[in-house]
Amino acid sequence: MANLDIIAAIATPPGRGGIGVIRISGSNLKHFTKALLGTLPEPRHAALKSFKDVGGNVIDQGIALYFPTPHSYTGEDILELQAHGGPAVMNLLLDRCLALGARLAQPGEFTLRAYLNNKIDLIQAESVADLIEASTYEAARCAANSLRGQFSSKINDLVDRLTQLRMFIEASINFPEDDIDGLSLSPIQEKLSQIGIRFNQIFQAAQQGKILKEGIRIVLAGAPNVGKSSLLNQLAQDDVAIVTEIPGTTRDTIERTITIEGIVIHVVDTAGLRETNDIVEQKGIERTHAAIKNAHMILWLIDSSNLQSTSIKDEILDQIPPEIPLITVRNKIDLINESARIEIDNHNTTIHLSAKTNEGIDLLRKQILKNAGWQHYTEGEGVFMARQRHLEALTIAQAHLNAATIFTSDESQLELLAEELRLAQLILSSITGEFTADDLLGEIFSHFCIGK
Repeated sequence: MANLDIIAAIATPPGRGGIGVIRISGSNLKHFTKALLGTLPEPRHAALKSFKDVGGNVIDQGIALYFPTPHSYTGEDILELQAHGGPAVMNLLLDRCLALGARLAQPGEFTLRAYLNNKIDLIQAESVADLIEASTYEAARCAANSLRGQFSSKINDLVDRLTQLRMFIEASINFPEDDIDGLSLSPIQEKLSQIGIRFNQIFQAAQQGKILKEGIRIVLAGAPNVGKSSLLNQLAQDDVAIVTEIPGTTRDTIERTITIEGIVIHVVDTAGLRETNDIVEQKGIERTHAAIKNAHMILWLIDSSNLQSTSIKDEILDQIPPEIPLITVRNKIDLINESARIEIDNHNTTIHLSAKTNEGIDLLRKQILKNAGWQHYTEGEGVFMARQRHLEALTIAQAHLNAATIFTSDESQLELLAEELRLAQLILSSITGEFTADDLLGEIFSHFCIGK
């Protein structure tokens, strides 16, 4: 893609710093660079230069880096200016670039140009933003895996396998009189089965990547005074919520972000659920119901020393979608001299613990990750970052592959089989951006920071 315009932006965060960076990209920056620096720096070598205004006066002195096309981030000529990082200097340099004919870059436009110029695919472009936003070491490492093309290579491998299988099937449809090896149903079923196995491995890894990217939203729910706020404080290892023996102390939702094994957990403490005439408490209970509906997981707390009626829990359970995991937490075991333990009966999980003494908290942490579907991985394993759009595309592709499997039992259904494979291949290709609508690109890159 050839861009006739030149874009420029401050690539470092707002504020003051020792160094600030201006990034410029365009199809031909030689004249632009000479006007700004006086000379053209040697490609890919750091050079100490004076940055000059229109009258030849020095705005600042710093490092200039020149990357001629095609060996640059965007695939175009790129000039980077490293100056002193004060707002005044940065704005003076940016204004000088705009006066020389550049325009202010849109959010993510440098990475968009890299994608449009085939320097990176769409997954890699998204991973740039994911790497910048990563809040844990594990998330950063997995985003880096995607940036290096790990996720893309797995998707491309699937697409290649589907292409090869389609070639055999469509050859038999178009040239039925030819004797082509490998066109019997048995080899087709075997190849499709192998594709399905690899697909499932990728799907599971993508689900892990989504957990790393977005984290898990957990809601603490239950009757008043069962220890929800104490449990939040214990998980956060800080006095986040006020704890008293007075029922109804918590009247609004309180959220705290923690990490468990590198996974971001958003824990929401809620007002206790009960009948009340207190208007303020009623508002808090309404927010509790709203939080429950938006949860990825619910911890239902019960006071082990004073078991309440289950009517409130049953009423709440009727409103919870069945796909939302729920863990019953029997708190305050210290009051009845019980030991911490976990019970799993018919997919129902109950953990006995004490939020006051910390006994059983580690059991809860491990069960939270297990119920969320997280599988611990070791250094070097191929876990990559994934987004909701990736999972949605994989879900659609999986449906087409499942449909294709049905059509492998009858030679008269080869055309239907080929069509399902084509549709699966098409949706998989959209993940890497081979076939992507412009409005989707706008949505993706609009969330990038300016200068990247």
